Amino acid sequence: MKHENVNYSKEHADYLKKCRRHTLIVWAFRLGLLALLFGVWELITALEWVDPFIMSSPSRIGKTIASLYSEGTLFYHIGVTLLETIVGFIIAVVLGCAIALALWWSDTLRKILEPYIVVLNALPKIALGPLIIIWCGTGSKAIIFMTVLVGLIVAIMHMLSAFIATDKNKILLLRSMGASKMQTLTKLVIPSALPAFVSMLKVNVGMAWIGSIMGEYIVSRAGLGYLIVYGGQTFKLDLVMSATCILCLLAAGMYFLVVLLEKLLVKNADS
Repeated sequence: MKHENVNYSKEHADYLKKCRRHTLIVWAFRLGLLALLFGVWELITALEWVDPFIMSSPSRIGKTIASLYSEGTLFYHIGVTLLETIVGFIIAVVLGCAIALALWWSDTLRKILEPYIVVLNALPKIALGPLIIIWCGTGSKAIIFMTVLVGLIVAIMHMLSAFIATDKNKILLLRSMGASKMQTLTKLVIPSALPAFVSMLKVNVGMAWIGSIMGEYIVSRAGLGYLIVYGGQTFKLDLVMSATCILCLLAAGMYFLVVLLEKLLVKNADS
């Protein structure tokens, strides 16, 4: 498939060049700041300004991760937590959007359930830990359930607010033209809620990781949360910091996937 050569004006070409230069500068400062933080961290532990047993260090974390890899357990623990997080994230998003649509569709249902949704959002989910163990057992089901529970209410509230905030004048215009409620939903409400949907995904990425690690704190036999709990109980703080750093990388990777999805949706909307 041949790509057409696009001839930009000099001003537009200069603008694109400026944008690329700005992006490179931002990424250079991001990576530089990260390298500086790790360098300072390594230095203050090497000089023993702080006890490396308490703070660990980048070099000790690297050795711990290499040790987990050589033992063959690194990717097993990563895979367990990643699977639980992604499954819980998807279920929470899909179910949350479906419930939000149902609440938008029926004003009566929304008025009945809205107070309960607010209360569930304020409820500390960790308090339900013992009940979740009784309901779901001590395996991955309990952890996925906790992940869904943490992200579900967030998804419902974000999307319901977006659906309700749809321009009332546009809704009246569609109705005056004879559009059904389903046509109004598909042609106006859902498209106008896409920015809020992406925003909800970004928030729920963090909530999904919180839920899965919280679940692994309560009950787990494997996973990064299990390594953190085990490392804390046995005072292997290098293991705790290693698992935490891996969690940060995984969460960042999942967030950037959502950013890519956002760019794809914007591109399709513009085309």
